[in-house]
Amino acid sequence: MANFERHDTTDWDSEQVRRSTQSSEERTASSHRRKRRRKNLGGRALYFICVVAASAILAGVGWLLANDLCAFNKAPKTVVLEVTETDTFSSVATRLKEEELIEYKWFFKLFGAFSHASDKIEPGVYELNTDMDYRALISAMSTGATSTSTETVTVTIPEGYTVKQIISLLAESGVSTEEALTETAENATFDFSFVDNENLGDLSRLEGYLFPDTYEFYVGEQSSSALTRLLKNFETKMMNDEMKAKVESSGRSLQEIVIIASLIEKETDGTDQANIASVIYNRLADTGSHGTYGMLNIDAALLYGLPEDHTGGLTNEDKEYDSPYNLYKYAGLPPTAIANPGLAALQAAVEPASTNYYYYALGKDGKHHFSTTLEEHNAFLNSGEYGG
Repeated sequence: MANFERHDTTDWDSEQVRRSTQSSEERTASSHRRKRRRKNLGGRALYFICVVAASAILAGVGWLLANDLCAFNKAPKTVVLEVTETDTFSSVATRLKEEELIEYKWFFKLFGAFSHASDKIEPGVYELNTDMDYRALISAMSTGATSTSTETVTVTIPEGYTVKQIISLLAESGVSTEEALTETAENATFDFSFVDNENLGDLSRLEGYLFPDTYEFYVGEQSSSALTRLLKNFETKMMNDEMKAKVESSGRSLQEIVIIASLIEKETDGTDQANIASVIYNRLADTGSHGTYGMLNIDAALLYGLPEDHTGGLTNEDKEYDSPYNLYKYAGLPPTAIANPGLAALQAAVEPASTNYYYYALGKDGKHHFSTTLEEHNAFLNSGEYGG
């Protein structure tokens, strides 16, 4: 058995305590280092996430600004903008924003500041569109750009005019040329939900939607701008909440309402639209009990579908002419409106009178006489009061 001195035991104990303490301190320090590493890693991860998020947001904002700057992904639209002597670059930017030619007014102004645009824009009347980027918009309004005439002309479009008649009237008034207006009406794309932009090449696609009213046009105005103004007026009159609710309540589509209104417009003197409307609706619903079988027999529709060189009144031969507008030959509504109805005819189309009338004829007194049965109608035609 080994012999130990007392001081040897004491030295061993002290050494053990020292090692134990040192080991504990090292473990504590190591634990702190691990915690610091974890904390640093967490901080770096959070920083990385923040950087990525900020980059994504900036990239998204940058993409939106780039889209606006370069005129990407904008719905087709053309406007005529007048710049006056009192306009500032800021006021021009405001109107460009209102006309939906730009999206971010502040960014356009910033671009203008760097490109010295305020020194380039000149007073005048300019045709602008959504295909133009910032630089093109500024160039279009700058010194040397072609300005539309500032001379204006007032044109009143009567209710019941066809698209062809409206084009002739606008051309006669100097708004645009008949050729340009016809080409635009037939083939241009218009940013309105009610315009048929698929089947181009026919004037009748705009029939019913060029709202009759009094307008002020620029002399020599772009044909697309002039026709858009009429279409926009129709949208204002018929696409508001009140009229949309009435159209929905009628059980008919907007196109059908416009067609019916055009028939009313061409068949009335303006005093009996609601009764004419009731006859149209009653006949459309008739399956034979009243002898009409859905046939409208409206002369104005037949005249619309006859060849352009047709002259004189309708004959029995005309009533055999094969056209979808011949409502003596085909039941139901014609494929398009036959004229551009006014608001009263449109109102009558959505709110017809409630009657049992299925027939009407114009009397010598200049008024329509309505009948419920064919016998009553024939009796009127043979009474000597008939004015046909």
